[in-house]
Amino acid sequence: MSSTPALVGQQSDSLREAFGKAITQLATEDKSIYVLDADVAGGTGAHHFRTHHQDRFIQCGIAEQNMVGVSAGLAITGLKPFVTTFAVFMLRAVEQIRLSIAYSNINVKLIASHPGLDVGPDGASAQCFEDLACMRAMPGMVVLSPCDSYEIHAATRALVNYQGPAYMRTGRSPCPNVFTEEPEFIIGKGKQLQQGHQITLIGCGVMTHRILTAAKYLETEGFSIRVIHMPSIKPIDKDIIISAAQETKAIISYEDHNTIGGLGSAIAEVLAEKPLCPLHRMGINDQIGRSGEPDELAAFYGLDVNSIISKVKQVIGEGNYICLPKID
Repeated sequence: MSSTPALVGQQSDSLREAFGKAITQLATEDKSIYVLDADVAGGTGAHHFRTHHQDRFIQCGIAEQNMVGVSAGLAITGLKPFVTTFAVFMLRAVEQIRLSIAYSNINVKLIASHPGLDVGPDGASAQCFEDLACMRAMPGMVVLSPCDSYEIHAATRALVNYQGPAYMRTGRSPCPNVFTEEPEFIIGKGKQLQQGHQITLIGCGVMTHRILTAAKYLETEGFSIRVIHMPSIKPIDKDIIISAAQETKAIISYEDHNTIGGLGSAIAEVLAEKPLCPLHRMGINDQIGRSGEPDELAAFYGLDVNSIISKVKQVIGEGNYICLPKID
């Protein structure tokens, strides 16, 4: 393609800023909400909460393991702690998350900004491609990756009302809105954004607006592409995946994450139990990242709109979408 189609939706807040505003608003209504910070409030959106609810903002310093332990203690008293830091720093506390939160099924919400290639120029050491895989493996842990500022508000509200441990990705860069208003958010449910009968594209987080943009462009060329946004990685919406596998000829998943252990793997697990159609998993193919602007890196790793369009045409052109025999 000679040029990139314009992205769907108007440019809006980054997902981290949207989270900061959402939790600040919700805390006005719910006095049990606390936010814990590891000295990065300016980068996670938590600065909004610090400004308006200073008495419930706990600065833990650069001590992520201790921050998770403190959050577990707060939750035991009946409070609703939200732990905020960058995704790559959250993984410093995997042992504490496992033992203090997942093992005890404690009501702590982990909010990770700066995931994946969205970190951009900070480079490989700061680009977290493993977080969804790590958190999916934690027993009882809900794992979410909303796609825009409206959905971040809805997902944050859902987390406040959810009793149990959860992990949610936000994001560093401004992000086009997929929705025009705050959608209903149900943990464990996906959303079909566009109907189609040839191939299904399934995305999460920042990849959703890219696959939707690609699908709308392909529609102008006569292709029929179904688009599903999957904000709930765990639990995942098995029904919407199985329907797509039955009604379209292949599924291609897209995520700003390693192809191992994230969204694509979660979809593959569903299809392994009920094989209906081929699945192509697109993401960071088991590699370390590199420095660059997020859009440049997306193109380098085959995750930009043009690459999505080319991949869809390749799958259709090669005929790698013949439906497998349905198993009763």
